[in-house]
Amino acid sequence: MMRFEIRTDFLRRMRTFSGKTEPLPFLKQALSFIAVLALIQPGPAWSQVEGAGLGEREMETLRRDATVRAIEEAMPSVVTIITRTRVQRRGFFYDWWRENWAPYYQELPPVSGAGSGVIIDPEGFVLTNVHVIESADEIWVRLSDGRTVRALPIVGTRRTDIALLKLQRESEETFKAVRFAAEDDVLLGETVIALGNPFGLGGSVSRGILSSKIRRQPGDSNERLEVPDWLQTDAAINPGNSGGPLVNLNGEVIGINVAVDKRGQGIGFAIPIRQVTESLSDIYTPELIHRSWFGTRLGAGRDFGRVLSVFPESPARAAGLRPGDRIVAVNGTEAGSFIRLTDLLGTRTGEECRLTVQRDGRREELDVRSRPIGDLFRERMGLEFQELTRELAGALAVRSIDGLLIADVVDSGAAAEGNLRPGLVVSSIDGQSTTDLGLAAALVAPRPAGDELKLSVITREERGRFVTLRELQMPLRLR
Repeated sequence: MMRFEIRTDFLRRMRTFSGKTEPLPFLKQALSFIAVLALIQPGPAWSQVEGAGLGEREMETLRRDATVRAIEEAMPSVVTIITRTRVQRRGFFYDWWRENWAPYYQELPPVSGAGSGVIIDPEGFVLTNVHVIESADEIWVRLSDGRTVRALPIVGTRRTDIALLKLQRESEETFKAVRFAAEDDVLLGETVIALGNPFGLGGSVSRGILSSKIRRQPGDSNERLEVPDWLQTDAAINPGNSGGPLVNLNGEVIGINVAVDKRGQGIGFAIPIRQVTESLSDIYTPELIHRSWFGTRLGAGRDFGRVLSVFPESPARAAGLRPGDRIVAVNGTEAGSFIRLTDLLGTRTGEECRLTVQRDGRREELDVRSRPIGDLFRERMGLEFQELTRELAGALAVRSIDGLLIADVVDSGAAAEGNLRPGLVVSSIDGQSTTDLGLAAALVAPRPAGDELKLSVITREERGRFVTLRELQMPLRLR
């Protein structure tokens, strides 16, 4: 019990207007007020009062507020991304060496970079920004427990600066995955926490508020992203924070940190979770990842597996799937995440699968058989594609392997009607590059019958020993 001793000997010697030795009434009140201030003044005395009757466990519970609990929930899923890029410096007489010898170059020490990411699936899938890992020859990820493991890039899109990596895990090792917030569950002014790896310092935490839900991309940005409404926060976001999560007090991700405004302090931006999940729905599909023609666009948020759209003439349409359905199991196996569900659908090409679907409050069973991706091109475009290799590109005198070779054309098909022929190289579809079959399928599969595609086609014209390459725009109407 805290005791306060007030010396009164000086009071006895006080001379008052009344001639009495008792302190004046107002002085008694002042002394009482001072005693109260002593009780509430922070310091050792207050610590003793606060801790009276409380053990260490109770005190720790008081200190673990909502911010601490949110960090404890999300931080184990936050990772540091380390990249290494090899740099080549060509010699002064490179052109001469190229004509007479093998290409000559000097290799400089690799350039290292660092950024952030967050684990979104127990099997080791990491979400980050494209600009964090773009052009990297090696990607390493440092986990929250201090381990460093190799990671491989899976898929990404520059349009929204979202990329997905896969950790090279040991056997069936699993990782703690972060939770996504509901797509519209953000409050202006609410407390938010930015987690990541600023300036390569490692796991770091900064706290602020949500300053805006509808901020447009800064006008001085080098590249315009297709993100209509960024989140703005005054939580400290610095170089290296890119790719890390912005979380709420529930420890749920509400955005992916992406940029700062150099003109001021406390102005950072994040890609909203709605755009993140929409990007995942577009880039992690059976067609793009597994080259399996299934034919749906699935939701990737908290309510993953929701059928957002069903593509025309697809196996999913033939099986009776409808927008609004939710796929909850494949062949009796419950899908615990969006990634897992997509893999279950994409790795069973040619097999008949039984889907358990939640529809109008009840469960139904549907049978579907996904097909090889080549069937998509033959039936809808009337052609067969072949991916370019360096050897094949060299034989065709094509300077890049970013394109698809038309290997065959189906008689009376859409390609034949569009005057396409074997030997041509398709470098893009509707202005988007076609570097592999999966990308081409992702562009073609959602389009309805009768829709016209604009193909950029590279043609070869041989005149004796000279070969001339021309790029033409040729239309193709889908079947």
